[in-house]
Amino acid sequence: MNKSRRDFLTKSTLIGGALIANGINSNIFSKNIFINKKNKKMKLSFKPYTLQLKHVFTLASSSRTTTPVMLTQIEYDGVIGYGEASMPPYLGESHETATKFLSKVDLSQFKDPFEMETILEYVDSIEPLNPAAKASVDIALHDLVGKLLGKPWHKIWGLNKDKTPYTSFTIGIDTPEVVKQKVKEAEEYKVLKVKLGRDTDKQMIETIRSVTSKPINVDVNQGWKDKFFALDMINWLKEKDVKMVEQPMPKEMIDDMAWLTEHSPLPTFGDEAVQRIPDVIKAHGVYSGINIKLMKCTGLREAHKMIDLARSLGMQVMLGCMTETSCGISAVSQLSPGVEWADLDGNLLINNDPFEGTKVIDGKVVLNDKPGIGISKVLPH
Repeated sequence: MNKSRRDFLTKSTLIGGALIANGINSNIFSKNIFINKKNKKMKLSFKPYTLQLKHVFTLASSSRTTTPVMLTQIEYDGVIGYGEASMPPYLGESHETATKFLSKVDLSQFKDPFEMETILEYVDSIEPLNPAAKASVDIALHDLVGKLLGKPWHKIWGLNKDKTPYTSFTIGIDTPEVVKQKVKEAEEYKVLKVKLGRDTDKQMIETIRSVTSKPINVDVNQGWKDKFFALDMINWLKEKDVKMVEQPMPKEMIDDMAWLTEHSPLPTFGDEAVQRIPDVIKAHGVYSGINIKLMKCTGLREAHKMIDLARSLGMQVMLGCMTETSCGISAVSQLSPGVEWADLDGNLLINNDPFEGTKVIDGKVVLNDKPGIGISKVLPH
């Protein structure tokens, strides 16, 4: 924070300067917003919730019909910010681990919710892992601060909501009959994302191509183990109008992956290989781009920094998600006007979404102007 801004804050505790480290646009301070922080504290609460998927969700290595999430909220001066941790079992977090972690988070020690860097650095320092649980606090804090400012985060960041990308719609690995039904259900989406990584890969693509000519992105979830096989598959996929390939090989096979990217006719994206900021540096020269997910990187604070870093390295950026409620999707979508690729359909794959927020209209991510992350609670939880 620069000195002039710090001096400005000392007068009547004017908010906002504390957000400089998060890339905040100074236009939000067109009105003086004053908060009397005396005797006011932030209160974190959380509750487990289970998402019910519309279809069995099958990846290269697992299948499931539910996803455990933790719904969080931070209350301050009568204003509530909402957050979420989505925890697919294969990532190692659960209701139990999230409860254990969040029970250690004491936000009452902070008097000013606008000290976001300090607060989130503290949350990150509590334990080394638990990225989704940390993200649930980060998202709730961003929602709270945005509401206190009366601005959505895409405006705070100075992004143009008209420049949001189209989102892909995910088709999990399944039988040809079910795959065709899923494609039919995804009629309004302009791009499909197809899960690969098993011995049915060509069958999956051929099945989809038998019913639609829409562009396809593929996510192999580390399913290909040989670089020559992977290159042959990518060349074949290009002929089928596939546009990009996500995590084609195991994240540990760095040299083989770099070779594959060098020879690939399609851009490659690191997903499992890219969790947090240090991984962006490691991915440079190995992948064409990175997939950023709030549940991997601990939330919006770090995601924003990862985008800036990737840009400085000349890498493409995709925003992705787990199966999530509209809380998590609306949060990450605030960043979407600043990236080329989006896979933000996690809330569209469930049938018990307790929130309403960012919409997908004619396949395009559509942001609203509600303050914070842009959500409303529609179901009790």
